[in-house]
Amino acid sequence: MTQACVVAVARDAEHRFSKQPAREIRIIQGLGVEGDAHQGVTVQHRSRVAADPTQPNLRQVHLIHAELFEELRGKGFDVQPAQLGENITTSGIDLLGLPRGALLRIGDSVVLEVTGLRNPCAQIDKFRSGLLKAVVDRRTDGALIRKAGIMTVVRAGGVVRPGDSIGFELPPPPHHPLERV
Repeated sequence: MTQACVVAVARDAEHRFSKQPAREIRIIQGLGVEGDAHQGVTVQHRSRVAADPTQPNLRQVHLIHAELFEELRGKGFDVQPAQLGENITTSGIDLLGLPRGALLRIGDSVVLEVTGLRNPCAQIDKFRSGLLKAVVDRRTDGALIRKAGIMTVVRAGGVVRPGDSIGFELPPPPHHPLERV
């Protein structure tokens, strides 16, 4: 079994769809990624700010599993880390299978608490036409499956670099499946 690890890291000070790959990112407790447009105690996502700027920011750090990029290649899309707007690209961990409240331990000190799923929107089709349909699916019962990564809040900060190990800790039961945040 391969150990879960960080494949790539990214940030962007501007509100753009894709982020800028980096050698490392600094994660700040209670805020998010230093120098990233989504850093903050209150919501930073533009549509959510317009609805209610006082909402807590449950989307401080966005993670996507690199296995999604492999799946997308099989559907004819060439997508690289940071291009879907994630701060951390992972490998070897089932991010979408984690329950709400799970803790991700990255490298020596970073602890992220899973808050929910990223809800892919129409911007993804502006990036690559048809990509929105490729990052959502339906279960046999008709429920929507969102595959565009997870959102987290920062419980402990530090520096994250490609190659850092990732571990996780489940919250006490009952476990609640991830919903969009």
